[in-house]
Amino acid sequence: MSDAVSRLREIEAKIGRRARLVAVSKTFEADEIAPVLEAGQRIFGENRVQEAMGKWPGLRERFPGVELHLIGPLQSNKAAEAVRHFDIIQTVDRPKIAEAIAREMAKQGKVLSCFVQVNTGREPQKAGLMPEDVDAFLKTCPVPVKGLMCIPPAEEDPRPHFQMLKQMAERNGLTELSMGMSGDYEIALEEGATYVRVGSAIFGSRPKV
Repeated sequence: MSDAVSRLREIEAKIGRRARLVAVSKTFEADEIAPVLEAGQRIFGENRVQEAMGKWPGLRERFPGVELHLIGPLQSNKAAEAVRHFDIIQTVDRPKIAEAIAREMAKQGKVLSCFVQVNTGREPQKAGLMPEDVDAFLKTCPVPVKGLMCIPPAEEDPRPHFQMLKQMAERNGLTELSMGMSGDYEIALEEGATYVRVGSAIFGSRPKV
């Protein structure tokens, strides 16, 4: 059993049936991802459309049933490729992106589930809607919204951010919460996460880019 598969099994045991595990495979090559696919993991997250296009078509041929999530910021000029190659987009965060995705879904005859990303920490360098804008955005969003996603500030206690996201989801009738990463997914599970995004805790340290 490879180190990645061993770590995967440990994380699966901690998660149990509480949430679905998104294995974050960004920056890792196809041959590093394959053992985790062989072990049965089928939900993966990638940050960049171009990177995913380079490695996932071949992996999907070898391993049926993959569900690929875009978990990085999306530019509107990449909407066509994102809709073509991904199953879920977790980073819808402004009307322009939502409209571009909606147009591409109509054009390609493909319906994707989407998450709205919320900038719970109000960090200027981070994508996501400001918390006070979420309710209004959801009322007019032209794509099917499955749930909410957040990435708390690295230096803060993530729990209040997870609690805020859950409250937003509840008042808008959304049941899915994508929150928690390698360092805080266990706290996210306690706060009601339905998807956790775990990368380095499975694959190890990321290659220096």
